[in-house]
Amino acid sequence: MRVFVTGATGFIGTAIVRELIGAGHQVLGLARSEASSQKLINAGAEVHRGDLEDLDSLRSGAALADGVIHAGFIHDFTRLAEVCRADSVAIETIGNVLAGSDRPFIITSGSALVSPGRVATEDIIAPVDPAWPRASEQAADAVAASGVNAAVIRLSPSVHGEDDNHGFVSFLVNIAREKGVSAYVGDGLNRWNAVHRFDAATLYRLALEHGTSAAARFHGVAEEAIPVKSIAEAIGKQLNIPVVSVAHETAAEHFGWFAHMAAIDCPTSSKRTQEQLNWHPTHSTLLADIESGIYTKN
Repeated sequence: MRVFVTGATGFIGTAIVRELIGAGHQVLGLARSEASSQKLINAGAEVHRGDLEDLDSLRSGAALADGVIHAGFIHDFTRLAEVCRADSVAIETIGNVLAGSDRPFIITSGSALVSPGRVATEDIIAPVDPAWPRASEQAADAVAASGVNAAVIRLSPSVHGEDDNHGFVSFLVNIAREKGVSAYVGDGLNRWNAVHRFDAATLYRLALEHGTSAAARFHGVAEEAIPVKSIAEAIGKQLNIPVVSVAHETAAEHFGWFAHMAAIDCPTSSKRTQEQLNWHPTHSTLLADIESGIYTKN
């Protein structure tokens, strides 16, 4: 299968490209720079120049492919509403090209806001949170309704592994370095879920090959519930700094825009995903990765 991949040179995208090529697929990767193009060439992929806001490049890339994986997102949180809107437009644009065919379209979403406070399962329809106005799933449902063979992968808030610069743990590490303490909110018993990026990449391939159906949801989750206090303690140990609790009322002062996510409780099950796609995560855990020093080595 020839697969058009957005975000192909990102943290998760590079793992997806490697996984697809290793399984015998051809990859057409979206690249906006010469450096990204060379990265794709070195990985054995074809280059398709453009970016997520260049809609013509998205149309032509999708038209050349037997399937599409949309793993890209513009990580500019200074214009969050704008980049979330760009994500929805990108999904709509690609969907319009794929409409009326059986070509699979795998769309990336997140698990953190699906069902805060209780275990999220694949059958729960996620609302749009005003604090995080990304509407990937709503855009996916819209293109599925128009006849696109679309499915959603909800990734963990912590997709972890070597070279993680945009995940939740990297944000916590950066804040800890800046503040001189590794903090959690309240009692720190709120829970995050997690997945290693190579396990997530395998899930994308399996969903592409076997799992798409109109508006299907899959959970890219290997660990269902990790107390944030445990994550903060592991970071504090690596940085050799104190571990402290921050009150809910003052969390924004400490964490800034990330306060909402630092306090969220988002346990998530992937039982149905694992059974349906025969997906079995095998890579290292989140705490093992933190304890190995990959987040604090620089």
